[in-house]
Amino acid sequence: MEDTYVDSLDPEKLLQCPYDKNHQIRACRFPYHLTKCRKNHPDIANKLATCPFNARHQVPRAEISHHISRCDDKSCIEQDVVNQTRNLGQETLAESTWQCPPCDEDWDKDLWEQTSTPFVWGRANFSGNNSSASNIVTEHKSNLASGMRVPKSLPYVLPWKNSGNTQ
Repeated sequence: MEDTYVDSLDPEKLLQCPYDKNHQIRACRFPYHLTKCRKNHPDIANKLATCPFNARHQVPRAEISHHISRCDDKSCIEQDVVNQTRNLGQETLAESTWQCPPCDEDWDKDLWEQTSTPFVWGRANFSGNNSSASNIVTEHKSNLASGMRVPKSLPYVLPWKNSGNTQ
């Protein structure tokens, strides 16, 4: 019995195709061949049934119940189910000993200790004291040459994009 089990695992073992008796396929290529040959022989595929324990077993539909009751792969599946149900209650995850490292940051404390005023977009940063920075008048400067102005709106079509070219 064990010799046939080891023999069935040999990837170089030649297996006969159930769809075409002239096809001898290596075991490692057999599942791919079955899929391909099933499509090429739909008339034979309709007469065969696939074993629920091993998809490599293609059996005539009339004999499928007999095959299921005697299939060698059935015992492997049943043993896996028994082992899983037996180990279901025994498997407990080990508790993690990981601890969060201590945090030295205190954002609230940093906020209260902050001496400068926060940056706000579009507002000048004036401090409350009478420093020279508070006497500076800020002007909105433009780097454009005199006589040039910034456009009030963008064009609807940008010149470097062709509206006629669609990709």
